[in-house]
Amino acid sequence: MAEGKLCNKKTVDKIEQLNELLSDKSGKQYYEEMNYLDVDDKALWATMQKTLKSRLKTWLEICSHCGLCAESCFYYLANDRDPKQVPSYKIQDTLGQLLKRKGKVDNEFMQYCMDTAFAKCTCCTRCGVYCPFGIDTGIMFSYLRGLLFSQGFTPWEMKIGSGMHRIFRAQMDVTTEDWTETCEWMAEEYEDDWPGLKIPIDVQDADILYTVNAREPKHYPEDLAEAAILFHIAGENWTVPSEGWEETSLAMFAGDWAACKMQVESVYDAMKRLNPKRMVVTECGHAYRATVIEGPYWAGLKTGQTPIPSFHYVEWVAEALRTGKLKIDPAKKIKEPVTYQDSCNYIRNAGLKDVAREIMSYIAEDFREMSPCKEHNFCCGGGGGLNGIGRYRPQRNVGLKVKRDQILQTGAKLVIAPCHNCWDAIRDLEEVYDIGIRWSFLKPLLISMVEVPEHLQPKDE
Repeated sequence: MAEGKLCNKKTVDKIEQLNELLSDKSGKQYYEEMNYLDVDDKALWATMQKTLKSRLKTWLEICSHCGLCAESCFYYLANDRDPKQVPSYKIQDTLGQLLKRKGKVDNEFMQYCMDTAFAKCTCCTRCGVYCPFGIDTGIMFSYLRGLLFSQGFTPWEMKIGSGMHRIFRAQMDVTTEDWTETCEWMAEEYEDDWPGLKIPIDVQDADILYTVNAREPKHYPEDLAEAAILFHIAGENWTVPSEGWEETSLAMFAGDWAACKMQVESVYDAMKRLNPKRMVVTECGHAYRATVIEGPYWAGLKTGQTPIPSFHYVEWVAEALRTGKLKIDPAKKIKEPVTYQDSCNYIRNAGLKDVAREIMSYIAEDFREMSPCKEHNFCCGGGGGLNGIGRYRPQRNVGLKVKRDQILQTGAKLVIAPCHNCWDAIRDLEEVYDIGIRWSFLKPLLISMVEVPEHLQPKDE
């Protein structure tokens, strides 16, 4: 069976493999090799027989093609209601066909499945909310991505991301040394403005174990400092782990389930090693989903729960504001019209809509809901790894139109987006469509308006 040097059925487990992929600019050689990649139809069918369980089979069989899922999909709406963008059509024409053909498909069909699974669905699961039978196409596309990964048909960036998790237990090449040095650097950098500021590492029995998205130490270290400042003001007893600090999972987007297990177990090991009371994950939706919602099942935990209670950052913020650990200066509340981007992964999939609104009631004087909102909100347009896949950037940009129109309808100029993928998508939306908006995580906004106790303020020289 023909396999390329870069595009093949092998997992990326060695740094040499990863570096070869990274040196292939934009995946040019990778995608050229993909055109000649053979499908191991026997192995594909054997995998499907073993893993395609009754729920997915039933969903594929009972779909009545009523079309009620059509309007639920932002891709359908953004592409002039193209019938081929209806969720039921997309999944029946890919996974449904794989099942009917018992895995006997060719390279062209597998590339079609890849293009559909990654460029026409962000696995936002909104369609499942509106299907009268509860059929969730997003879940089925996640399964399809796993089948594609096993045969080597995955986007170049997803192959790299999977390899990063296998080698570094992070979506980026951030070593333990890189991570701890960044924590120490940020504490030193901000200590003059925040006397006594620390980013504690590997503290036993802390109240909070704080975990992050690898993009923060790699590209946005100030985010780590901002989290430390807010914990400092709130008087929290907290720590970060030296290992097991990364919550995200590009392996989940890629469909590399073995790497998902490796990744999440590194976080659970940190929980067990340091014995904190609870875990708080940064402002990232898919990190929360990967570690708190999906992770226990990947790790084989029969309880379906993480080893310790685990919370998204918005839950901690709402609690801190509610209990007075953080107090907002009324004069510094957001005065201009502001809206909030509901992340699919912690709003629709984890039900945290109320704490998000609670936060807005403390910090904004003119909060405006998108329509629809809460669990009914549309995906930002860049979820499921789509933000990072260059091959599908044109399709992603078309999909952004739905979020663009939602924001414009509110009249708000500021969008609060406590999720990395949402933040990125809205940033790119502004770059593509130039609608005159700003976007922000919660942390910098809170720091700008929180009351700081006198003993935490810098002393005058």
